[in-house]
Amino acid sequence: MARHREAVCRLCRREGQKLFLKGLRCFTEKCAIEKRNFVPGQHGQSRRVKKLAGYGLQLREKQKVKRTYGLLERQFRNYVEKSERAQGPTGENLIVMLERRLDNAVWRSGFASSRSQARQIVLHGHVLINGKKVNIPSYLVGVGEEISLKGKMHENTMVLEARNVAQSQNAVPWLEIDRETFKAKVVALPKRENVQTPPITEQLIVELYSK
Repeated sequence: MARHREAVCRLCRREGQKLFLKGLRCFTEKCAIEKRNFVPGQHGQSRRVKKLAGYGLQLREKQKVKRTYGLLERQFRNYVEKSERAQGPTGENLIVMLERRLDNAVWRSGFASSRSQARQIVLHGHVLINGKKVNIPSYLVGVGEEISLKGKMHENTMVLEARNVAQSQNAVPWLEIDRETFKAKVVALPKRENVQTPPITEQLIVELYSK
């Protein structure tokens, strides 16, 4: 299955909430949810919203999380399987593992305006872990590791814009961020209670894959 290439704002409208896929635009009045908070399609505005239950509710929750982190179905299933094998609640393990992805950590650090932009920065080899290039977005960062951007990215317009906006955002408890030097250190593993956006009910995903 190919990665989603269409207008990502349609994905937010399909889920009925912001997934923060469009970067800085999501924080402005231009956000599609702010202007058209109904499902996409010819009859979206007039269509009655069906109350989901059971499988439909579980499927929507999976799609929401999968789209939030920009994953393909096979990738997402692999994370679920790894979470099942790890100690502790499967749902919490899943969210923590997704948060530890390098592309997510770069975004959380405020060095990119969206996870998709962070993924491109990683893929193009602009990110260092403890001074060594890592170009794998799915790399799981660990406690004690330092994430930094290569020098030439310190003057990149998109990176600077993302950093300036991030200055006003809430702190990330598991990251010690120095935005002036474009560095962030992993001081702890992410905790489930720190991941609140978008609202996630991970137990529905666990139930879906346990069938």
